[in-house]
Amino acid sequence: MSWGWQALSVATALACGLLIGIERGFDLRDLKAGTRVAGVRTFTLVGLVAGFAGLAAHLGQAFVAGALVAGTVAVLAIGYAHRPGLAKEPDATTPIASLATVALGFTAGIGEPGFAIAGATVVTLILALKAELHGFVDKLDRDDVKALARYAVIAGAVLPFLPNGAYGPLGAWNPQKLWLVVVLVTGFSFLGYVANRIFGERNGTIATALIGGAYSSTAVTQSLAQRLGSDLKGGAENAGIALATAVMYLRVLLLIGILATRVLVPFALILLPALVVAWGAGLWLYLKAPKCDAPSPPGNPIALLPAFGFVAFVATAAVLAKWAAGRFGEQGIAVLLLIVGSTDVDTAIITLGGLPPVAISPLLAAMAIAGTIIANMTVKIGITLAYSGRRGLPSVMAMGASVLALGVSIALAATRL
Repeated sequence: MSWGWQALSVATALACGLLIGIERGFDLRDLKAGTRVAGVRTFTLVGLVAGFAGLAAHLGQAFVAGALVAGTVAVLAIGYAHRPGLAKEPDATTPIASLATVALGFTAGIGEPGFAIAGATVVTLILALKAELHGFVDKLDRDDVKALARYAVIAGAVLPFLPNGAYGPLGAWNPQKLWLVVVLVTGFSFLGYVANRIFGERNGTIATALIGGAYSSTAVTQSLAQRLGSDLKGGAENAGIALATAVMYLRVLLLIGILATRVLVPFALILLPALVVAWGAGLWLYLKAPKCDAPSPPGNPIALLPAFGFVAFVATAAVLAKWAAGRFGEQGIAVLLLIVGSTDVDTAIITLGGLPPVAISPLLAAMAIAGTIIANMTVKIGITLAYSGRRGLPSVMAMGASVLALGVSIALAATRL
């Protein structure tokens, strides 16, 4: 490590302490004199000492480094243990922030200033968002916390331990990739649900439709259609159903871009007319609709049993796709995608993403996925009519117009095969 890099590393350690210290000093500014152990100056010096300790460790002086870190931690522990008023005003956040400053300063000192300053900004952000984080927690209920725990299991406790290789019939299963797409799809749904819990209930039916449509446009359609067919209607339900459908088009396009990138361009061209019609019709209904309270958002989408069921469905589709490719060629795969997607569009997209590029042409694959959307839209039109009757005709006409546009696009694309 050159002299210049050493100086930069120690300076970064000082900056880490200063950054965290400013936030802590501001947050604790109303405490009585003599009750605050560490403020801007102390945090800055803690970062500096930790930076020198890291530099000493990098230079092979492990004993000096250990003594500096141990001494700093001991001084902080004694200071917080004997702080006046501790019993009345317990505070674990600031001592932990002090330890984080020591760790980040040491990290910078050993030659990782970029990682250290990035960590310091994250720590400062977490400390500064105290009110927002507490407000977010206050919005949660027991089911939300359970859902978060389930998703943590799905993403963190299962994925790292799965093997990465070709297994199972026809070598169609890569356990790690199969579960990765489950993490992606359920995570996308979970983010939509969290956003709905934060914003949807506060901002009315349209917000619920827009956000809820990102993870379950069918559930949103059913919820709004039921409300429309009852005495609880507020006037914006037709617009909500149409806009949830418009969001669904964007969601499918995003998943294609992530999981089956080679199909993105032809699929986008096929989908574009329907996308424009869906958003145009939805916005037109929105401009005509009065603002009203939000209905209850769709239920939480994260659960362990459905996640395992989803991956089993995807794994089965992967084997069938391999078999169809060898037996019937790309036409067989297209039919399979259409059948699978009629039940779940996400599964069809994931199956397509797991196929080799030569298995099916991008245009034919795009047509098959578009066909699954028509099947899905037909179900939603039926749901709307069943629950809302004639009151749902505006949204039915909006969805029907987008389906018609999509059907014309598929027919035009077929002429190019």
